[in-house]
Amino acid sequence: MSQLPWLEPDAIDFPSTELALDDPNGLLAAGSTLSTEQLLAAYRKGIFPWFEEGQPVLWWTPSPRLVIAPSQIHISKSMKKLLRKGRYHVTTDKSFDAVIRACAAPRDAQAGTWITDEIVEAYNDLHQLGFAHSIEVWDEDILVGGLYGIAMGKVFFGESMFSKAANASKFGFIALAKHLDTQGFELIDCQVHTDHLESLGAYEIDRAEFEDKLLNCIEEPLTPPAWPINLGAAD
Repeated sequence: MSQLPWLEPDAIDFPSTELALDDPNGLLAAGSTLSTEQLLAAYRKGIFPWFEEGQPVLWWTPSPRLVIAPSQIHISKSMKKLLRKGRYHVTTDKSFDAVIRACAAPRDAQAGTWITDEIVEAYNDLHQLGFAHSIEVWDEDILVGGLYGIAMGKVFFGESMFSKAANASKFGFIALAKHLDTQGFELIDCQVHTDHLESLGAYEIDRAEFEDKLLNCIEEPLTPPAWPINLGAAD
């Protein structure tokens, strides 16, 4: 850990991503805080924080990077059937704090979570500025799934999702992708590979290609993109 570049408090100048480690994949720097200015500067370059309680803030830019084009979302036959049933309904930014805390809850055999209180506070601040957004999936008035992430330019940086009912998180992700496609978004960043996301159409690209896409999709000066009050149905 001592060999990593150590960032000054609230630093917005990150080391070159070419210096990121191969093992662990993408670890770039450590230290500093999670100010809104720093987080926005990091995401602009494809860098994100990921660390556990008791660790310093760790900054990552893995390669390959898992992404999905909203226009190419894959919907399986079983999911199409679920969408037609209309069992769930979807909202956005109705319960941001509830979604991020549900994502933070330990799962299965996990002993803890990387979504610390520090992360919750920082992303709530980004939410208030119009950059961080939540997608909520409801079964009547019960929150059964959702996800949250950062919208910048024509890119949505997905951070985490949760599901308390069968396929609820997929339901929300599909609704999000369909909306992003109508709004001209070109990319959803899924960070690292999971079978769950691959089943929805996600694929891997190398870091250089990912960073080129960010340059083309995020313009300066940085302002939060327009966001809907309600996504409506996912079908």
